Amino acid sequence: MLWKYLSAFFISMVPIIELRGAIPIAIGYDIHPVVAYIICVIGNMVPVPFIYFFARKFLLWGSDKRYIGKFFRWCINKGERGGQKLMKKAKNGGLVIALMLFVGIPIPGTGAWTGTLAASFLDMGIKKTTLAVSLGVIMAGIIMALTSAGVFAAIGF
Repeated sequence: MLWKYLSAFFISMVPIIELRGAIPIAIGYDIHPVVAYIICVIGNMVPVPFIYFFARKFLLWGSDKRYIGKFFRWCINKGERGGQKLMKKAKNGGLVIALMLFVGIPIPGTGAWTGTLAASFLDMGIKKTTLAVSLGVIMAGIIMALTSAGVFAAIGF
C-alpha cells in the first residue's frame, strides 16, 4: 500500500500531470479521496520553490544550447505567455487572485508548474507566489477529488 501513496505523491510532482492526474490515479488505487487529496496537494507544492528560484535561470541557460535549446525556448515562451495572461486578468493589483485562479481551474496548461514559472517571470516574489499557488492547488485539488470520487462511484469502483 505504501507504494500507492508514494506513487500518487510523486506523480503529483510531475509537470503537466500534477495533481490533476495524480488524484484520479490515487482514488483508482483505492486510496480514500481525502487522503489522496492531502498527499497530492503536498506533492504538487514541493517543486514550487525550486521552480521559482531555479527554473527560469536554467531555461535561460539552456535556451541557446544545440540540442535542448528549442524545448527550453518553448518553456520560456510558455512561462512568458502565462505571465502575460495573468497580467491581463489582474486588474488593480489582483495578481495573487489571478494567479490563484490560473492554477486553481484544472484545465490543460495551467497548474503549479506553469503558474510558478509565470510568477517568476513577473518577479512576483516568493511569498505572494507561494500563497497564490497554494490556494490554487487547494482549489484544483478539491475540484479533482470531488470529480474523481464521483466518477469512480458512478462506475461502481
